[in-house]
Amino acid sequence: MPKPADTSTKKLISLAPDNWVRWVTDIPDIKALEILSSEFQWISRESDVLIRATSPENGEFLVLNELQLRYNSKMPRRMRCYAALAEEKYQLPTYPVLINILPTNDVEIPRKFTSNVSGLTATQDYRVINLWEVDASIPFQQSLPSLLPFVPILKGGGNESTIREALQILRRDDDLNQLETVLAFFATFVLESALIKEIMRWDMTVLRESPWYQEILKEGEIKGEARGEVQGIISSIRTSLEAKFGNEALELMPQISQINDLSQLQGILRTVVLANSLEELRQSFL
Repeated sequence: MPKPADTSTKKLISLAPDNWVRWVTDIPDIKALEILSSEFQWISRESDVLIRATSPENGEFLVLNELQLRYNSKMPRRMRCYAALAEEKYQLPTYPVLINILPTNDVEIPRKFTSNVSGLTATQDYRVINLWEVDASIPFQQSLPSLLPFVPILKGGGNESTIREALQILRRDDDLNQLETVLAFFATFVLESALIKEIMRWDMTVLRESPWYQEILKEGEIKGEARGEVQGIISSIRTSLEAKFGNEALELMPQISQINDLSQLQGILRTVVLANSLEELRQSFL
C-alpha cells in the first residue's frame, strides 16, 4: 500500500516545472525559474500554482495554473482576479491557464472574462486546457510526470495497458510512486475496482486518502450549502454518476431523488465514487 504523500497540485507540477510550463503555454523555449507563493491577502482562496518563468521573446513573466476538478461558471471572474492580484504582487505580466479535469454536462467553457459598465470594459484572456481532450500519449512523449496520474481520463488513456504503463513509470521513481493513489482514483472512472485492485496490489479503501476523492465530497458539501444540503448532494451524485458511468446511470436518479436522509445520500455519493460497476450501484439500491 502506498504511504501517505503530498499529492497536491504544487507537488505534481514541481516534478518537472520546465516541461509543465512548456506544455501549458505552448512556448518552446520557456524556462521555469521558481514556484512562487500564490496566497493573496485580499482573498481567502489560494490559486493552485504560480510559476515565475522566462523566455527570450517575452522576458520574465508569471504562469498562473488553476486546476479545477470540474469547471464552474465563476471561473472567468476568478481568473481575472487571480491574474490581476499576481501581477500586482510580483510586478510581472501573467499568463493564466485554467485546467479542467473532469467534463461538465454540455457546458461551453469561455476563454475570457469580459464586463462592460457604462462603456468601461474589462477583459481577461486565459488559456483553457480540458484534460479529457488531451491525448494520453503526451505524458509519455513529452516527459510530463505531472500528467501521469491523470492518464485514465486523458483521451485514449482509459484502458488497462496504458494505465499499467503509467503505473510502472510512477513506481520506478521514489518521488513519483507516491502519486499512484491519484492514478488509481481516476482509474475508477474507466475500470472496475476489482481490476484496479489487481493492478495496484493494494486495498481500494486507500482511495479515500486521495485529495481528489475529498474534493468530490467537498463539492457535494458546497452545493449543499448553496442549495440546501439534500438537493446539493443529490446534484453532486447526478454529476458523478454521469461522469463515471455515462447517461445510462442517470436512470437511478428518480429513485435517488426521493431520498431525504442526508447521511444516506452521503453514503450513496461515496458508493458512486468507489463503485465497481453500474450493476453494483443498482444492487445497492435493491
